[in-house]
Amino acid sequence: MFGIRYLKAPPTTYIMQFRKGSVVREGAGLAFLYFAPTSVIVSLPFGSTDAPYVFNEVTADFQEATIQGQLTYRITNPARLSALLDYSLDAQGRHQSDDPGKLNDRLIQAAQILAREYTGKARLRDLLLGSDDLVKHVEAGFRSMESVAMLGVEVLGFSVLSIKGTPEMSKALQADAREKLLQQADEAIYARRNTAVELERKIRENELQTEIAVELKRRQVKETKLQADIALEQERSALVDRKVENQRKEAEAQGAALRATLEPLRETDWRTLMAASPKGFDARSLIAMGFLDLANSSGKIGQLNISPDLLQSLLQTRDPSEE
Repeated sequence: MFGIRYLKAPPTTYIMQFRKGSVVREGAGLAFLYFAPTSVIVSLPFGSTDAPYVFNEVTADFQEATIQGQLTYRITNPARLSALLDYSLDAQGRHQSDDPGKLNDRLIQAAQILAREYTGKARLRDLLLGSDDLVKHVEAGFRSMESVAMLGVEVLGFSVLSIKGTPEMSKALQADAREKLLQQADEAIYARRNTAVELERKIRENELQTEIAVELKRRQVKETKLQADIALEQERSALVDRKVENQRKEAEAQGAALRATLEPLRETDWRTLMAASPKGFDARSLIAMGFLDLANSSGKIGQLNISPDLLQSLLQTRDPSEE
């Protein structure tokens, strides 16, 4: 009414009111009445803003890479930014120009320049695996870039959501990675089998060592037993030798005693000995001795007559009671 309007801004919006080329009111989250025909309202987003991006760059090995992510920034010096870009509002409360959209473009272009510096020196494989290094490089570049500082903004973060190569290179890298993984799997299987073989070898060695130890113990037992048997046999042999020696000495002693006993009788006639025996000579013995003398003197005998009664008495069986 009569050109008077009411403006109420949220806390994340920085408002500047110009009148006759001078700032008469400014601040975040202002609410006030102003006269529209003589006032120019500038509205700048004071909170953080996210700007998505997509880059197509070429790596050091001449491979195309698509980098997709998001850039986050906020305005730290509204007065400086308002002097470079037009953030003034029209009667409907919209920005009169497309300058607010240019801020995103300028920041994204600066980010692309920094990203190109990194990707131009990195290979595709390293780029796919080293997104953190790319983020660090871009963030460090923003902190030292004067054009960003002149805009009065601060880059809060640079994030990479994905890095992709061409479909052909992606398949080639996947195939290479797959082959390496299969090779690692084969190596793991080989290592596991080798470990199993090594463990089996150690088990067999332990078993053989155990068998060897058992055999050594058995051999020691056998040797000990054999030595004991040898010692026993030696003792038995010594005992037999001593027994034989004792028997020999006893026989020698008996022989010496017998010789001493028989020596006086060597010159004595056996008939005398027979006669000196306790039983003496019986009739038959005397007759037999007589016949022996006759036989020895057969050359001197002309004729010998023996009566039947004498022969019959000689042939009769001796009665045991006569002894």
